[in-house]
This record gives sequence, structure tokens and C-alpha cells, in this order.
Amino acid sequence: MASPSFIRNVILKALLLFLLVNLVFAALDPLPAIGRLSAYNHIFPGRVRLPYGDKPDQAYNLSLFNLPAMFASHELGAKPKTKDEFRLVLIGDSSVWGFLLKPNQTLSAYLNAAKLTAPDGRPVRVYNVGYPTMSLTKDLLMLDEAMHYQPDMVVWLVTLESFPYDKQLSSPILQHNPKPLQDLIRTYSLKLNPDDPALTKTTSWGKTILGERRALADILRLQLYGILWAATGIDQYYPETYEPPQKDLATDETFHGLKPPQLYESDLAFDVLKAGVQRMGAVPILIVNEPVYLSSGQNSNIRYNFFYPRWAYDQYRQLMTQASHANGWNYLDLWNIIPADEFTNSAIHLTPSGTETLADKVGEAISLIIENSGAVGNGSNNP
Repeated sequence: MASPSFIRNVILKALLLFLLVNLVFAALDPLPAIGRLSAYNHIFPGRVRLPYGDKPDQAYNLSLFNLPAMFASHELGAKPKTKDEFRLVLIGDSSVWGFLLKPNQTLSAYLNAAKLTAPDGRPVRVYNVGYPTMSLTKDLLMLDEAMHYQPDMVVWLVTLESFPYDKQLSSPILQHNPKPLQDLIRTYSLKLNPDDPALTKTTSWGKTILGERRALADILRLQLYGILWAATGIDQYYPETYEPPQKDLATDETFHGLKPPQLYESDLAFDVLKAGVQRMGAVPILIVNEPVYLSSGQNSNIRYNFFYPRWAYDQYRQLMTQASHANGWNYLDLWNIIPADEFTNSAIHLTPSGTETLADKVGEAISLIIENSGAVGNGSNNP
């Protein structure tokens, strides 16, 4: 029988070894590298949209904050770009990601079905890197990561609700990625606080295995859900019923604390939009003002929908046109092309039919930009 001193020594050595392993883990910070180790695109097919979901058992998907793991699970990470592929990346909010849409009903799916080609004959392959939550800074973070995959073109769908400064750091994916976010803020001199209290603060202990146990568990869970994703093709929860966009609206004319009659460029995060274009370098971009629901109900003479008072949205559209001309951006304003009955549960979420209509318009603009030798921007509303 082991003596008490022997048992004590074994326990002490085990504790010291555990402490040492945690300290080494914290010093190496291997979480990004661990995230890149993925069963997707190897054992399972890559996901057609980034992982997101709050009902993992029904969606076979989950939200996590490890960007390398998210992109490693996406079909964009399947293989390096080949010389016979024209790679196009879509970024934007939940409308681009495809809320309530099946994988084959998203904007990227319809664009791929259109079989666009470059003048040199290369097929245009469209990848959906949209991510739910409305913030241009969140889009910039996704764009920054997507640029590592060498896109030949980017289409960025935007809407006014993504522009206010009080929305910029509200997305959890930003709050849990302070380091890359702070790098972007400093690199592009964004009018954002790199030490904003909303950002998570990681202590030395938080970088240990114990501190990162939730992140490690999420990476493992994402791999396990790959089995069900591969078997079913399901990647989000579809409720049986949902509330349609609000038709009868309030008389409130304020927009994020701003009041009529004037909206200024300085009120909105145009610096983030400009940073995204700068991040892309010579890669051409198409910026699309995405369609919104237009109410015909009570007080629709004051507000277009739940998000937008008319005065603010009309002036936003003018500011976007002016900025596009001034900066030479390819800009397409599609704000009113979708009928009200082609929206689902939000003023920005489209039905499959509405998404297909949007894809037709966006596809025409993409083809024209590619045909014009991929030159960046002509400052026109009609590329």
C-alpha cells in the first residue's frame, strides 16, 4: 500500500505539471493555430457560410469567436486559389449570410448558379463571407481575414443601420477579437476607441487551458457538428412561424440619437468603409446599398421601416452617392427594388424569390466591372 508521503508527492507533481502545461499554453497562445486544424474540407465538406447559430442541436451549427476556426470550416479554406478560378467574396450582414434561407437560396448560391465568367474564361466562384449583426467594423474584420484567401473581387453589401458609431463595436465577434480589431483601428486611424470597455480583456490566466476552455470546447463542438452538416446540409434553425417586418410604425423621427433635418458624413462610419477599400488594395470592389422593406402602414410617411426615418435614410443615400463619386467607388443603390411581400422577418431579410431578384441585379454589375478589366470604381451608381 502506498504511503501518505508517496500519494502527497504524486499529487504535488501532478499539480506542478498541470500548472506548467497551462503556463506553456499561455505563453505560446496556440489557439489560432488550433483553430486552423479542421476536419472541414478534409473529412467533411466545407460550410457554405460562416458558423453562426444559437440553437446548435437544431441548426448543427454554433457561434464561436475563433476567426481561424470559422474560416477553416468554410469552403473558402478548402484549397489554395488556382489560376483557373476567379474568386469573388461577398461580405455584409445577416441578409448576406442568409437568415431563414437554405444554403441553396442565398445570394452567393444564386450568383454561382448564374455561372458568371471572367473575360479570360475563368468561372467566377462566389463565396459567402457575410456574418450576422450590423456593423461596418464587423464587416471590415471579416474582410481582413478573407483577404488572406486572395479574392479577385469583393462585393460589400451595406445598409444605414451598419453605419452609426454606436453600432461599430456592438457585435460580439468584435468584442471577443480585441487584438485584430485594435490592429485595424490603429492601422487605418479609425475613429474608434481601441480600449473600448466593450472589448474583452484577457489576463495571463485567461490565456491558459483553463481560461480558454470554452473556446477550445467550441472548436471541438464545431468539428462534431460537421458530421450532421455533412449528412443533412442543415446549418441554421428554421422556425415554423415568424413575425413579418413591422408595418405600422412609430412617429419617432430620431435615428440613433440623431434628429432632423440634417445628417452629416461625420455622423456615420465612412472612415471604416474607406478602410475596407484601402485594405483591398488593387482588388476591385462593388459596394451595394442593399434592399430594405418599405412600409405602407401607419406613419410610413415618417419612417420607411422600423430602422429608418425617411429623412435620415434619404440623406444617407445622398451621402453614399457623393462619397462614391469622390472616392471612385463602384456603387450600386438597390434600396427599393424588392416588393414589401418579399421580406421575411426583418426589414433587410429577403425571401428566396427576393434574393434571386437581388442576385440578378448584382450579377449584372459584377459582370460589367469584370468586363471593364477589373478597374476599381467609376464612381457611378450603375457600374
